[in-house]
Amino acid sequence: MTANDADSVLRLYGCLPEEARASYLPFFPWPPDDLRGFALAQDVIFIGGGNTANALAIWRVHGFDEILREAWEAGIVLTGWSAGMICWFEAGVTDSFGPQLEGLRDGLGFLAGSACPHYDGEELRRPVYTKLVADGFPPGIAADDGVGVHFNGTELNEIVSVRVGAGAYRVGAEGEEPLPVRLLG
Repeated sequence: MTANDADSVLRLYGCLPEEARASYLPFFPWPPDDLRGFALAQDVIFIGGGNTANALAIWRVHGFDEILREAWEAGIVLTGWSAGMICWFEAGVTDSFGPQLEGLRDGLGFLAGSACPHYDGEELRRPVYTKLVADGFPPGIAADDGVGVHFNGTELNEIVSVRVGAGAYRVGAEGEEPLPVRLLG
């Protein structure tokens, strides 16, 4: 999502186990001829951080949004962090339009409501998100850094964390509700 930022790709590859067979999908200068075949041949599709609005626009131009839906319906695991959390929902809190945080209502919509990553990792995330939702933005899920929110289809299945004290929250117009979290490792 970061316009083929080689450092980000290499950092992600360094997080994978040795036996993982990673593939990289470039969209610049253009995606591969068989974009659909490439995507549907994967077991997992990981979306990294970056500019959510730009990624969604590029995906839509190339039909990748529909390919992602087909992958999801076929049972391919869709995952990611930051923009890779926001993109699956109808809406999310993003810095896609500048350093200020704003609501984006143009997500893929696989999951209902909104998403807010970095809930404890960026000073303004929590107050901006809770105000947006209180003012009529779609309610949803907020996750602290180091927290994974796992869905089976459209149902919230489990929340896990690699950090003690980090969590996830259901955020509605009336406020936030902490959700149960299982600490990993």
